[in-house]
Amino acid sequence: MNVPIRVDYGVRALVDIALHSGGIDAVRSIDTSRRAVVPHAYLAQVLHSLSKAGLVKSVRGPKGGHMLAKNPYDIRLSAVMKSLDGSEMMVGCLGNVDFCVHVPDCSQRDVWKTVEEAVFNILDSVSIGDLAEKTKVTTVIG
Repeated sequence: MNVPIRVDYGVRALVDIALHSGGIDAVRSIDTSRRAVVPHAYLAQVLHSLSKAGLVKSVRGPKGGHMLAKNPYDIRLSAVMKSLDGSEMMVGCLGNVDFCVHVPDCSQRDVWKTVEEAVFNILDSVSIGDLAEKTKVTTVIG
């Protein structure tokens, strides 16, 4: 399985915002870009998508930047993946039985469905808050 770079960058940005906003302050995207090692121009696109998905709020003005639109523990990696990747199925036939001529007799379909469900369950069990907390511990220890 390949995690799209947009998702990787989005998760890094959300964790950075969770760590540096204190829940009330907007975080400048240039600062997030530097700390999360994400190209600034690309980060702007990712943050725009996260904003449209209701995961981030943009604040204009001298104290402007981005902040989480929800509690970091309520932002699941499954929601980030859905908002930035858009693809819902690992294999096309899972979403559309007409996608493949082998669907009626395919022995693989159930395997891919099980894999997809397991991946979704893992992503749905981890929040941005969990990752931010783990990052704090790693930073203090490391």
